[in-house]
Amino acid sequence: MSRIKLVAFDLDGTIGDTIPLCIEAFKKAVQPYVGYELSDNEVTQTFGVNEEGMIRRILGTPCKDFALKDFYAIYGHLHKQICPQPFPGIRELITALKQRGILVALVTGKGMKSCEITLRQFKMNTLFDKVLTGDAERNIKSDALKQLLKDYGLSADEAVYIGDTVSDIIECEKINVVCLSAAWGISSSAALESNNPKNVFYSISSLSDFLKEREKNGFRLSRFSEGINLLT
Repeated sequence: MSRIKLVAFDLDGTIGDTIPLCIEAFKKAVQPYVGYELSDNEVTQTFGVNEEGMIRRILGTPCKDFALKDFYAIYGHLHKQICPQPFPGIRELITALKQRGILVALVTGKGMKSCEITLRQFKMNTLFDKVLTGDAERNIKSDALKQLLKDYGLSADEAVYIGDTVSDIIECEKINVVCLSAAWGISSSAALESNNPKNVFYSISSLSDFLKEREKNGFRLSRFSEGINLLT
């Protein structure tokens, strides 16, 4: 039986409703170079890598640096309009975890610069013990989580990751870290329920209650398809 010692959070869609912002900023940044406005689906198909990698998948080398510079400017400007605040209660949850002696990290697929823009906007830039950002080539969340465990000398069953996508569940499975799925910012949770049954949370308060209980009583992971076995 293991107690939680590290809680790592995703950013987009988990800390704040930033995905519409990411899509809109990306569209505006690349439109002058591709000559048309991308669809939402064309943008989301590039998710999993950081913004440099996203742009590289759409544009050739000569234009990508200009588009990336444009993206950061547009992203910062639109942030204040589209997503000025994080989800209500998330900052308080993180603060409470830290007050109880839990390590709190951020593991995101975003690039470092866009991550910094968002954390400053949310006034959360000094809140996390560690911040690990994404890669231009591939989804490296499992590698980042493994590095966190190594840095803090923890086993996989002493950590949880909180994210809002099926890919987050898959990345956690690779290293046997429990994924708690954040469904408070999405319109449909069917995919999360199918891939991570019993581990889907529809409010930050319910997640907070769960984490507080697990700090006391611990949990163990059986098969991911069967969810978490709670130990009381």
